[in-house]
Amino acid sequence: MRTFKPLFLPVLLIMSMIGFDNIYAAGDLTRLTTALPDLLLGSEASDYYSMSQQEYQLETGKAYQLKIIASGQKEYAFQAPEFATSIFLRKVEAGGVEIKAVTLTELEFEDAGEAEIFFVPIKPGQYRFYAKGLEGKGMQGVFIVK
Repeated sequence: MRTFKPLFLPVLLIMSMIGFDNIYAAGDLTRLTTALPDLLLGSEASDYYSMSQQEYQLETGKAYQLKIIASGQKEYAFQAPEFATSIFLRKVEAGGVEIKAVTLTELEFEDAGEAEIFFVPIKPGQYRFYAKGLEGKGMQGVFIVK
């Protein structure tokens, strides 16, 4: 029995390294997403330079999906550079294509269209998002991650 005790911890460590401990996981949390309100860029009814949301409240470790919809009234280049480096980006879906990348630099809409971002915030803070070059016209907002 003495030989079992010194081997127990190394064996347990090796088993956890190869994923044996995953039998206790409740599921892939990156796939249990919460849909955020859509972010509509521009509106023919109100203003070409409007954004439907100026603030999103998020929590670290929780998975989200955000649909960004361009009205096509103008060309919009959605950016959130600091936010992009503080999240785990699972995928982007646009035009029937699923894109898997490490980070997201920009979503450029030359015409009407939409893209959906699936992500998990990792780092708390406040992160700006905006339509590049149109910030002065009010096309900006903030992700608040707690």
